[in-house]
Amino acid sequence: MNDRGKITTTIHPTALVEDGAQLGDACIVHAHAIVGRHCILENEVEVHPFAVLGGPPQDLSFDSRIQSGVRIGARTVIREQVTVNRATHENGFTEIGADCFIMTAAHVAHDCRVGRRVIMANAVLLGGHVQIGDHAFLGGGAVVHQHGRIGESAMIAGGSRITEDVAPFCLCAERNDVLGLNLVGLRRRGFTREVVQDIKLAYRRVHAAGGNRRNAAAALLEQKAYASEQARHFLEFYVGGNRRLARPRSRVLDA
Repeated sequence: MNDRGKITTTIHPTALVEDGAQLGDACIVHAHAIVGRHCILENEVEVHPFAVLGGPPQDLSFDSRIQSGVRIGARTVIREQVTVNRATHENGFTEIGADCFIMTAAHVAHDCRVGRRVIMANAVLLGGHVQIGDHAFLGGGAVVHQHGRIGESAMIAGGSRITEDVAPFCLCAERNDVLGLNLVGLRRRGFTREVVQDIKLAYRRVHAAGGNRRNAAAALLEQKAYASEQARHFLEFYVGGNRRLARPRSRVLDA
């Protein structure tokens, strides 16, 4: 503890923290980890052995003179051999939110935005510019194509290959196969029964017609048919973005 009453950061003698890196209070950088000069670590971030934060993006067109960085939110744990590359554009950041758990050998590419309380299991790979919503869970070995979006509280099964956007609260497996809602995750978040029913109804109505789901979601929002913030957030995800949207394996019957 320092003279201001704050817990000091611990850096192992064999770790490398480059001049210019910014570390908050009570961070821990373990043996042989590398924290580049372009990194900002908020309070209580833990970086395990052989992780590399702030390395250059794996982009052949990148100009190394660009000033960009990596920002890691408070209390996030970065496990062994994780790599997080800095952004490709001037003054940009690759960001991982607070209270995340990034497991061994995961990769977060340049310009990604990972929300709060996200869990990425071993060997998850994110391409550049991927967006991951709060409370999402990505199973071991899952890969997400560049510019993809994974919504809030979505669950991606281990070994999945995601090349399309996955809406909030959905369970997705294999290659863009939506299996339904992540009901276990919704319960763990403490959503009321009424909110869960509202999300279920929105899910069914968006997928039931089998037509353009963006148009269906926009119409439902226009009708103001849903009271809960979560159901509206689910529908807004469909309206936003410009990539294909992952869909259920079979037609969903209207409620």
